[in-house]
Amino acid sequence: MFPTVEFLRTAALAFVASFSAVTAIVFLLSPFAARLGLVDKPGGRKDHAVPTPVTGGLAIAVGTILPALALTPPNPQVVGLGVAAIILVIIGVLDDIYDIPWPVRVLAQTAAALAIVLIGDVRVANIGPAFGLGPLDLGYLSVPFTIIATVGLINALNMADGIDGLAGSLCVCALVMLIAASLYAGNTDLALGLTVIAGAVMAYLAFNLRLPWRKRARIFLGNSGSAYLGLIIAWAAFRLTQNPIYPVTPVLAPFLIAPPLIDCLVLIVRRLLHRRSPFHADRTHAHHLMLDGGFSVTGVVVTLCVLSLSLGLGVALALRADVPQPVLLAVFAGLTGAYFLFTRHPERAIAFYARLTGKKT
Repeated sequence: MFPTVEFLRTAALAFVASFSAVTAIVFLLSPFAARLGLVDKPGGRKDHAVPTPVTGGLAIAVGTILPALALTPPNPQVVGLGVAAIILVIIGVLDDIYDIPWPVRVLAQTAAALAIVLIGDVRVANIGPAFGLGPLDLGYLSVPFTIIATVGLINALNMADGIDGLAGSLCVCALVMLIAASLYAGNTDLALGLTVIAGAVMAYLAFNLRLPWRKRARIFLGNSGSAYLGLIIAWAAFRLTQNPIYPVTPVLAPFLIAPPLIDCLVLIVRRLLHRRSPFHADRTHAHHLMLDGGFSVTGVVVTLCVLSLSLGLGVALALRADVPQPVLLAVFAGLTGAYFLFTRHPERAIAFYARLTGKKT
């Protein structure tokens, strides 16, 4: 459906409200970041040169509460999301301060996924005709599948949060596509709620993106922010793709944030093959390889965002053209496999990027 004038007016107000709220909270939190321990210090694999507040995620979470409550009628689905968000933000803030072990973080993410399932009954119950055999009901596998999908998306976004502007910009791309999908499905309440989140992330990016007059980010997202936004995107995708009449098919979901998701899947498989923890830190993320190959930080952000939007829009158009869903599922698997082979030897991937950018090696 096309948005009405009333919707556009309400959406604009929602965007401005969350943008303004997050901007104000960033200014309020910044003087206290060091005192609270919410500062990311340089060193190791980190590319920033000075201690930087990690208050962006907390500002987004707090700044979206009132606008979202004003626009979204209270219901079990929203309550479940709220409980899950509280769990992740608290654990994320503690992780930003104390560097919590990864099993504890995954346990908290699992608890958050269970909250949206058990309280709000938001889950992946059916994956549609993705395998060409008619709609496939997951049955008892619904809960574990939802947990894996939620935890996976949260960590994919966390892994993308490695350079200024990247995670936030990829979130905006995903939110724009989710808003469009919500309107297509006739779910204006969800579209308005996602507009609130988009306004908040845009406010964060105003402090996080590198700009001609600012050579580094003023704040970072933090683990609380990447977890919160990953949860929102997963929850919205489940809401849209589990409608009984499937106006938005489940096979579209992974393409809405494909670059970080593919990168995450490949890295986890590679680390497991090398008998390392799937959360082992290294410099083989997609953005690291591109930087080492001569891309600027802004160049990496723009390239991956264009790729994300192109894949999402391309698959949406393919679905409209009745391309069989198994073909699109095979495309995602093929892209993941191709990227695994492309980055099997990181130095070769870096050399390829260097040829694109003209960097001398």
